[in-house]
Amino acid sequence: MSDEILQAYSLVRSGNPAEAKALLNSALVYELENQEILFAIDCCNFWIDVVERCKGVKDAFERGETYCNEWKSFLNFLKREKKTFDRTLFAVKIGVFSLALACYNELSGEKDPAQKAEILRKTGLCYKKLGSYETARNFLTDANTVRPDTAAIIAEMADCYALCAEEKHAKVLFREAFYVDPQKIDPAFLDSELIQCLIRNVQDKGYSGAALMEWLPVYGTIYGVFTVKRKLRTPEVARLRQEIYAKETEIKDPSCQRELLVPRLINLYFWLIDYYSSIDGGAGMANEITTRIKILDTEIYELYVK
Repeated sequence: MSDEILQAYSLVRSGNPAEAKALLNSALVYELENQEILFAIDCCNFWIDVVERCKGVKDAFERGETYCNEWKSFLNFLKREKKTFDRTLFAVKIGVFSLALACYNELSGEKDPAQKAEILRKTGLCYKKLGSYETARNFLTDANTVRPDTAAIIAEMADCYALCAEEKHAKVLFREAFYVDPQKIDPAFLDSELIQCLIRNVQDKGYSGAALMEWLPVYGTIYGVFTVKRKLRTPEVARLRQEIYAKETEIKDPSCQRELLVPRLINLYFWLIDYYSSIDGGAGMANEITTRIKILDTEIYELYVK
């Protein structure tokens, strides 16, 4: 690889795609058919506009959010590329999330708890994308302390544990996050093979968007990903029953979003079954709840009881 290309990648990693593109164009003169250089130029073109746009944004949080949101757009952009190159993508990822991290680091003095938790979460996310998993986990743990029971924070913590090869912690936290609120979890920022393998398998069944997020914990249970459980406290059991009752009432309405309610209700049933299975004399109630799953979705029932 020529010195110009190596220097270009260094510039990409430092968040300077415009200068990197100039070097890549110089290198292309001597290697007109080099697909990696052409791909790298395409990537630079995508990010040049984003970086320039962010220079005009005074609010550091807004700049950080722009980089993170554009990363998701970039992932969609990559789907249109005939061939991608890991070395290029790694350099781009380092550059983008280094820029985003610098933005969030400007906001370390935030006092509002909700905003502080979000800044800590995004700081952790950036460190995770940069490969500093333990540092990321520390920031995410702090975010969870400031604002507990937040699905996005718990999911990112789970992802970090999985990336640190602590699968048991990862499984229990992923299960928790999807119980709290699947719709608040962004799969575009989850990197571990533990969760990505599950996402691919459920996507292969034809699910996408909001429905995908609701079915992930269902198939996570079926496929043995969400198998590490914790015991529910008495107030949690009461809330779980209330939520099940509300969802059972809602699903009777012909105008309801059944495609979302069915998987949500099945996952709630799984949690209640686990609770009854853990207490003396609860087997009968567990069987009754299992029968409700059969009424909702025979296929899931067969997979669950086999």
